[in-house]
Amino acid sequence: MNINFGRVILGGLVTGLILNALEFLLNEVLFKQKIAEILSRLNTPPPGPGFIATAVGATFLLGIVIVLIYAMIRPRFGPGPRTAIIAAFVAWFCVYFYAGILNSALFNMPAQYMLMGMVWGIIEYILGAVAGAWLYKE
Repeated sequence: MNINFGRVILGGLVTGLILNALEFLLNEVLFKQKIAEILSRLNTPPPGPGFIATAVGATFLLGIVIVLIYAMIRPRFGPGPRTAIIAAFVAWFCVYFYAGILNSALFNMPAQYMLMGMVWGIIEYILGAVAGAWLYKE
């Protein structure tokens, strides 16, 4: 079967929108105080508009990649939420798990925040992947 790249982009943009919205909630509501403490301790200014634009754009691209992973594994695992969740776990491992452990060690973040972020991340990735996969049709 051929991959429908138009649907990958459509589903990926929806996935990216969900990821961006939930990342905003995580970073600007739940972890806002902790992030401010870490930035203060490191004597680093808060992220500016350039960083935020880059992060939002990269997150939309990540959404597209998650739906592309879904499209690529769909012939083997079949269409549906189960396959979308597998795609979400692949992306989550590469982004949240790997980078989360390294960043937590680098910035001396308490383990409870790292774990909270990882749990939040897998939930947001699953929600985004399922939504994006729902829009994908071959």
